[in-house]
Amino acid sequence: MELLESNDMKSELLKKSAKHRAQLEEEVKLISERTSKVVINTLVIGGTLALSYLLVRQLAGGGKSKSRRRKVVHAKPVRVIQSNGHEPIEEVSYESAVPGIVTQIGTALASQATVFLLGLAKEKLAEYLHSSTEDKKETKE
Repeated sequence: MELLESNDMKSELLKKSAKHRAQLEEEVKLISERTSKVVINTLVIGGTLALSYLLVRQLAGGGKSKSRRRKVVHAKPVRVIQSNGHEPIEEVSYESAVPGIVTQIGTALASQATVFLLGLAKEKLAEYLHSSTEDKKETKE
C-alpha cells in the first residue's frame, strides 16, 4: 500500500513539475518577445532622431566655427569715401553676404525632413506606449 501511495505522490509531483516548467518556458518566451519589441522600437526611434540630427547638421551648415568662417569668407568689402572738407577719408567696412537661394532651399528641406522624421518617431513612440499599456492590462487580468 505504501509503495502505491509513494508512486502516486511521485507521479503527481512529476506532473506538477512538468506543468510548472511549461509555464516558465511560456513566460520566458513572452518576456523575450516583449524585449525584442522594445529594442526594435528603441532602435527605430533612436535611428530616426540620429538621422534627423545628421540631416539638419549637414544641410544647415554644421557648427558655429564654420558659420563664422563663411561670414568672413563671403563678406564683401564696401568702401566708403567721406570728405571732411579738405581731405577725402576712405574707410573699408565689411558687409555679410546675403544667403543664397541654395542655402535657403537647404534650410527649408532640412526643417521639413526634421518635421517628418520627428512625426514618424512620435507615431512609433505612441504605438509602443499603447502596446505597453495593453500588455500591462493583459497581465493584470
